[in-house]
Amino acid sequence: MLDMAYQQMQAPILKQEALAAHIFRIVLHCPSLAATAVPGQFVHILPLGFTLRRPISICEINKENGTLTIIFEVKGNGTQKIASLRPGETMDVLGPLGHGFTILPEAKHVVLVGGGIGNPPMLTLAQYYGERATAICGYRTAGIVTLQKEFQESGANPILCTDDGTAGRHALVTEPLKEILADKKTDMVYACGPRPMLKFVAAVAKKAGVPCEVSMEERMGCGIGACLVCACELEREGKPVMGHVCKDGPVFRAEEVIW
Repeated sequence: MLDMAYQQMQAPILKQEALAAHIFRIVLHCPSLAATAVPGQFVHILPLGFTLRRPISICEINKENGTLTIIFEVKGNGTQKIASLRPGETMDVLGPLGHGFTILPEAKHVVLVGGGIGNPPMLTLAQYYGERATAICGYRTAGIVTLQKEFQESGANPILCTDDGTAGRHALVTEPLKEILADKKTDMVYACGPRPMLKFVAAVAKKAGVPCEVSMEERMGCGIGACLVCACELEREGKPVMGHVCKDGPVFRAEEVIW
C-alpha cells in the first residue's frame, strides 16, 4: 500500500510537444497530484511495456487547473516511449515524490541556476518568486535552449549562458552568479544540473556566505527509498552518512553534500 503522501494514477495527457532536439514537454491532468506538489519534487513515469519507472522533475505546477508539466530529454527506449505519447492518451504516474526546495516567502532576492535539463525545475521557483528572482540558465549550445519565454513571463530576470557562445553570454553559469552575489544581497541560491556544475555553484555560494540548495540527479529504481539504487554521500552532524536522492532529496542543502 502506498504512503498517502504520493499516489499512482493514469494521468490524461493534455499537451505534448517537442521543444528542441530530443527535448519534450508534456502537460498532465492530475488535480490530486498538483494539489500537493511543491517545487523541486519529481514524478516517476512507467513507460508502457517497461518494468522500471523513469524519474522526471516537475517543471510547472498549476494547482488551479490541476496540471503538472514535465520536460525531459530522450536518452533511451524508455524516455522515447514516453515522448511518443499523444494528447488523449494516459501516462502511468507515481508522485509527487521527493523532498523539494525550501521556499522563503519573505525573501527579497534569490538566484536560480539551471544547467541543461536542470533548467525546467527552476521554472516553478521563478513563477513563485517572480521579480524577486534572477534565473541563470546555462546550456551547451543555442540549439538546445528552451524556456526563455516562460522565464521572462514569470517576472524573473533571466540570464542566458551557453558554453560555446552561440546564444546569450559566452560563459559558465558561475560567472554571472559571482557577479550577482558580489553586487546584490541574496537570500538563497537554488541550483539543478550536472554534478560538476552544482559543485562549483555550491562553492561560489559558500564563499559569498549565501545559503544554497541543490537538486541532485541519480539513477533510480523504485523512487521511494526502498531499492537503495540512488545512494549519495552526505555529511550530517559532522559524520558521513548515506542518503538517497529519491527520498532524502532530490534537493539537499549544498553544505551537506560530500562532493
